[in-house]
Amino acid sequence: MKYRKKPVVVDAIRFLDTDKSILALSDELGLDPVRVSYKDHNHPVLKIETLEGMMNANVGDYIIKGVNGEFYPCKPDIFEKTYEPA
Repeated sequence: MKYRKKPVVVDAIRFLDTDKSILALSDELGLDPVRVSYKDHNHPVLKIETLEGMMNANVGDYIIKGVNGEFYPCKPDIFEKTYEPA
């Protein structure tokens, strides 16, 4: 049997290593706390508590707030195939 995903509107912000992006994750998306690891200074990593546990998002990944208020990262190519502006 085949299934189609129901149309759902989600909030999402692209993680960039900028003050504006990090502030938007907190203020606009509601991600709290916003944890960015600079262990490798050339590749900052956003650490997100998800329903499946702690996940990492790289610069350029989208952070999605799901329909139940949960957060999860999504790679840009998948995001662009799956979502469009509402």
